Amino acid sequence: MAFESINPANGELLATFPAWGSPELEQALSRVAAATPAWASSPLEQRCTLMRSAAQVLRNRRDELAKLITLEMGKLFTEARAEIEKCALACDHYADNGPRYLADEHIRSDAAKSYVAHQPLGTILAVMPWNFPFWQVFRFAAPTLVAGNTGVLKHASNVPQCALAIEQVFQQAGFPDNVFRTLMIRASQVKTVIEDPRIQAVTLTGSEPAGRQVAAAAGAALKKSVLELGGSDPFIVLEDCDLEETVEQAVASRFLNAGQSCIAAKRFIVLNPVANIFLDKFKAAVESLRPGDPLDGNSSLGPMARNDLRDELHQQVSDSISQGAVALTGCAPLDGQGAFYQPSILDRVAPGARAYDEELFGPVATVIRARDEEEAIKIANGSRFGLGGSIWTADTARGERLARKLQSGCCFINRMVKSDPRLPFGGIKASGYGRELSWNGMHEFLNIKTICIE
Repeated sequence: MAFESINPANGELLATFPAWGSPELEQALSRVAAATPAWASSPLEQRCTLMRSAAQVLRNRRDELAKLITLEMGKLFTEARAEIEKCALACDHYADNGPRYLADEHIRSDAAKSYVAHQPLGTILAVMPWNFPFWQVFRFAAPTLVAGNTGVLKHASNVPQCALAIEQVFQQAGFPDNVFRTLMIRASQVKTVIEDPRIQAVTLTGSEPAGRQVAAAAGAALKKSVLELGGSDPFIVLEDCDLEETVEQAVASRFLNAGQSCIAAKRFIVLNPVANIFLDKFKAAVESLRPGDPLDGNSSLGPMARNDLRDELHQQVSDSISQGAVALTGCAPLDGQGAFYQPSILDRVAPGARAYDEELFGPVATVIRARDEEEAIKIANGSRFGLGGSIWTADTARGERLARKLQSGCCFINRMVKSDPRLPFGGIKASGYGRELSWNGMHEFLNIKTICIE
């Protein structure tokens, strides 16, 4: 069965690509394995220079690659351009900081000399999603390749053009052949790749069920894994916040990428004293969003990535309404072509509703009202997810105190949750384990080797 590239804004079939069978997969893995020793032993300075070249290729091709993202998964063109620029920043970050992150760490002990060396593991498999089809890959690939590992990518089946374009970026930047390869394989073939002795570790960004399957396969093969899974990030609105700024950031945090982000604000936990006025302003701002062609600069909300994802979201919304949630605005698919869903708000969501317990991966905001800050934190921590969260308050000391109580991999005070190459990123609980970005992400896939000399 072929991979199909379909424009979610109008349903147009853009391209098809044949899926690989066992012979094509074996050939690719053999070639990567053959290239791995030379890459691992290549000078770090050379690897950093090539990564800077990759950043330049991304910037030179920014609009072309951004348009590819928009056509293939529906992201607004302005957001897609920002995604490409962010990938270039990650490449620059690891080119600039790789020598510091990889430097030997000298430690005093009872030996005459003792230190920790940071050495590459080999070939790392990445299983990546469609929602940020370039960024998710580059935040793995930049540190992995600078560290001296090689990489193979199994990308989401609905973004095959993006997957092949990423491999081409590294080729154009001058990386040796087969240091980074895109594997045109189905999800059913991933377990076979994980089990292959030429693969040393695996990283996945995706759904909770996919994470469980990859973790099980990696564990059985005794291989390191890093998982970044779903999230149901709380956006906690305290009574002393700047309402105008909070509402503006609430809209951006929920509806960026049509709400299809693991770290989008999903649960708006609003203290009762400010709930009604916040909701009035939030509703007006959400209703001002303009769904439309993501290539049109006048559009402020693109389509969802696929019709089946829109149907699944609508079922969650419909079930939540039947379970007591109030449809404040939207809460239905848009008529006409394309996988568009109305920008929506569910109010008075309570335990027992699907929107209270599940991740809603689309343009729907869930509002939960709380008596006070103590109940707000209790609600926030009541989720099985623990990826990110934000707190909105005029008292930053209060916000910092509450942030330490939040069960999450990151917490932002008076800022929407974002990933940044300079800061570690990842979750806890059902949101996964391990870290990406910063030196932490690079060290996930290194041999932390102790060397002692008498």
